[in-house]
Amino acid sequence: MNMKKSFLTAVAVATLAVTSLTASAQMKDPDVGGAAMYPTKTIVENAVNSPIHTTLVAAVKAAGLVDTLNSAGPFTVFAPTNDAFAKLPAGTVDTLVKPENKATLTSILTYHVVPGKISSKELAKLIKAGGGKAVVKTVNGESLTFTMMGKGIMITDAKGGTAMVTTADVYQSNGVIHVIDTVLMP
Repeated sequence: MNMKKSFLTAVAVATLAVTSLTASAQMKDPDVGGAAMYPTKTIVENAVNSPIHTTLVAAVKAAGLVDTLNSAGPFTVFAPTNDAFAKLPAGTVDTLVKPENKATLTSILTYHVVPGKISSKELAKLIKAGGGKAVVKTVNGESLTFTMMGKGIMITDAKGGTAMVTTADVYQSNGVIHVIDTVLMP
């Protein structure tokens, strides 16, 4: 009887281990810039590990938004890559991170943040429900317009500039990040 009980316990433990492993494998986020992203970490904790978001992280620090993006949220962040920042006119980033430009930098960064946790599937539903476009208010108070471009999601900013979501649904403990290829301008 003890051997049977031990065997059943071993089977139960093995089953639990496999189930846990499967659940955590399903919860794995897409890699960003070759770096693993973890749904148990905050937006900032994951972003600092992304080699393609070093400019964004520096800008978030300069704007004093680290504590906000480490808070409970939830937030949906449209995160421009280093290449996206590099598309801006020469010297723009260096000028924006100066202390005297903190308000402008904060406005631009909060224009990339939407309250709540919105997946790409939910964005697609909003676009469909809106007859081909969805207008969503950002944390800075202005709106972004979302449309479908093939199977991808395109974002149009207040100035008519566009960005594509290049990596969607990178879940965080306090929201979700969608990587984009262009900096959005309010």
